[in-house]
Amino acid sequence: MSLLKTLATLAGATALSLTFSVSAFALDARFKDANGDMVADTPTNPAELIDPPTLIFAYTPVEDPAVYAKVWDGFLKHMEKVTGKKVQFFPVQSNAAQIEAMRAGRLHVAGFNTGSNPIAVACSGFVPFAMMASKKDEFGYEMEIITYPGSGIEKIEDIKGKKLAFTSETSNSGFKAPSALLAQEFKMDAKKDYEPVFSGKHDNSIIGVANKDYPAAAIANSVKARMIARNVIKPDATKVIYKSQTFPTTGYGYVYNLKPELAAKVKEAFFSFNWEGSDLLKEFEKSQPPQEKFMPITFKTHWEVVRQIDKALNVSYACK
Repeated sequence: MSLLKTLATLAGATALSLTFSVSAFALDARFKDANGDMVADTPTNPAELIDPPTLIFAYTPVEDPAVYAKVWDGFLKHMEKVTGKKVQFFPVQSNAAQIEAMRAGRLHVAGFNTGSNPIAVACSGFVPFAMMASKKDEFGYEMEIITYPGSGIEKIEDIKGKKLAFTSETSNSGFKAPSALLAQEFKMDAKKDYEPVFSGKHDNSIIGVANKDYPAAAIANSVKARMIARNVIKPDATKVIYKSQTFPTTGYGYVYNLKPELAAKVKEAFFSFNWEGSDLLKEFEKSQPPQEKFMPITFKTHWEVVRQIDKALNVSYACK
């Protein structure tokens, strides 16, 4: 059974309690959605709009933020030219910190990871509009459960009685999707059949398995591919025992109450950026499919499968 079919039958599944824990997607009460696109509307009261002198940008902390400050530098300089604003890179250390920063008004433009997108939309007024893709509009990544050669783990059932590393509770591939998979397809419950541990980030989990600190981990294979391309780990340091269907990757967008003219300039910056010869291309073309441009997306359409996973796990969008 595919993971997507699994989710369709997973009503009432139990999992670890989530930090941001309503089984049906809903925006926080302070937001309005008059057009039904599932994201917060731009305020009609001019007094509620913001026009910050410096735009703060953050990229999802799938790996050490220091790795990505240089990668994004050229793009942020381009955004400065298009918007006429200073743009500052904000090195967030966790998904929760990134969500809270936007909710508190300290973050204006961001790339939120797959699993955090629904929570960022519901709680922080995040408006995603773009995603990286190949020149042929191919996009996405797969969740993999990996181990290391010689671990004694050849299949999912071999994880019983052992530690399984997740990344964070807001991560789709690092927690939500594998939790649904293990509970429904393999009848394996956290704490009862295996010991869940949290590494914080995908690179921590991948390096942890490669170094034999964790016997197994659930990760995004796009992150692993980039780490192999940078020679952070060797290709044969890990092996895959499960690979999922394809999920959408990081969603890029802005906070809902940006002044409309500024929000339009932010979008223009993404879609007018020249990838050729850029550090973005050097880093993200290592993914499979290669990520070579920004393509338009909608939260309502492209994140439907992720909302299904959240519903299956009874994830709450109650904002605390």
